[in-house]
Amino acid sequence: MMTNPVRRITQGQFSYLPDLTDTEISMQIQYGLDKGYAWSVEYTDDPHPRNTYWEMFGIPMFDLRDAAGVLLELNNCRKTFPQYYIRLMAFDSTRGVETIVMSFIVNRPENEPGFSLVRQEAPGRTIRYTVHSYATDRPETERGSL
Repeated sequence: MMTNPVRRITQGQFSYLPDLTDTEISMQIQYGLDKGYAWSVEYTDDPHPRNTYWEMFGIPMFDLRDAAGVLLELNNCRKTFPQYYIRLMAFDSTRGVETIVMSFIVNRPENEPGFSLVRQEAPGRTIRYTVHSYATDRPETERGSL
């Protein structure tokens, strides 16, 4: 049996740890910058595990070399979407492609609606399962205020 002791969305690195402080986030950003990674800020109100393409807040920051610049963009996203999930993603382009090497959630809504597992009987003895996000029970423009 698989359990989630923190009872919240667990995607990316640091998911089972307490929320990172801005100082800790800045240290992770600087670590990535020191490795030559480019950072991107993304947000969503539907953190379904198969929803890998979140909305981008601005464009990836390929030219920044200071963690303060990425943190400034993150804080602007927090002000714009305070009740959304926000994550930071680091890209490594050393092989000529943008490969995600770091990803972690840095903002969560006050109430995380969670998911349900829907069981469906199919022909024969087949059973299908679907993960349903409670966030999608409301219209897209109202999800941030659950």
